[in-house]
Amino acid sequence: MNPATVTAPGTFTLRETVSGTNVPGTVTMNAANTIATFTPTAAALLVNTSYTATVSTAATNATGTAMPNTVAWSFTTSAAASTAQAPVNLLTAGNFVILTKAGITNVHTSAITGNIGASPITAATMDNVFCSEITGTIFGVDAAYTGSGAVTCFAGNPPLANKTLVDNAVLDMGTAFNDAKGRTTPDFVDLGAGSIGGLTLAPGLYKWNTGVLIATDVTISGSASDVWIFQIAGDITQSNGIKVTLAGGALAKNIFWQVDGGTGVAIGTTAQMNGVILAIKAITLATGAVANSRLFAQTEVTLQQNAVTQPAP
Repeated sequence: MNPATVTAPGTFTLRETVSGTNVPGTVTMNAANTIATFTPTAAALLVNTSYTATVSTAATNATGTAMPNTVAWSFTTSAAASTAQAPVNLLTAGNFVILTKAGITNVHTSAITGNIGASPITAATMDNVFCSEITGTIFGVDAAYTGSGAVTCFAGNPPLANKTLVDNAVLDMGTAFNDAKGRTTPDFVDLGAGSIGGLTLAPGLYKWNTGVLIATDVTISGSASDVWIFQIAGDITQSNGIKVTLAGGALAKNIFWQVDGGTGVAIGTTAQMNGVILAIKAITLATGAVANSRLFAQTEVTLQQNAVTQPAP
């Protein structure tokens, strides 16, 4: 579309269906001029209220061809106002950037900022994460880590305290997963039928009864105090080179991806992800992917020349 012709209140209007009162606001287009987003001037729409959106024939495409007919559609808002979500409490898991139950596979050279750990599996399953690749400590349940031969970054058992630390963190990872999964009354259900590419995601609780596909860039927009919780019954697939970006002061530490699918999370080549990932299965980063994230998998994590950085507090 020609963005100059998609404006509010010019060619786009949103009104209360019963009263006919127009809702003031602004329209913005994405970079490709294929998705228009209407932002009300007020903080939110009224609850349990029917609205009608209309695009007039004055709206044109990029070559100037006008829409042949007015397009209108209606929707009804939720019966209850959205309630801001509290962050998921990571407990001691918050001391780690990567946690797994089944180990970490790594294709050199990656760059990891933060502590990593595995339990209950042997620490030998983290051997191909070298001390030269991590700014932090590798915690294991035994003394089996050998790495590249340099083991100064490793803390295993003995002493028993190191095993206890990573054991407890993995338990807390499971508690955090259940916390995120157990949140109720979602603000959005099955948004985009699971295909969220091109969307701008406001704060709130989102639920998908399917997997989530991120095939084009996604923006998570809100303030530094806002929280996003994404409950995903299936897997996450993020395409090569695609970015999940932050806007408006949103912080990665307040974004939680709870993934219940039988495969897990696949982040494509050179893609960029933000947020805490809580996966019941595996998390796999393809070559060159960048994650401003915590990667918490109840099976394994696979890295391939990635940069993984724990979100800023």
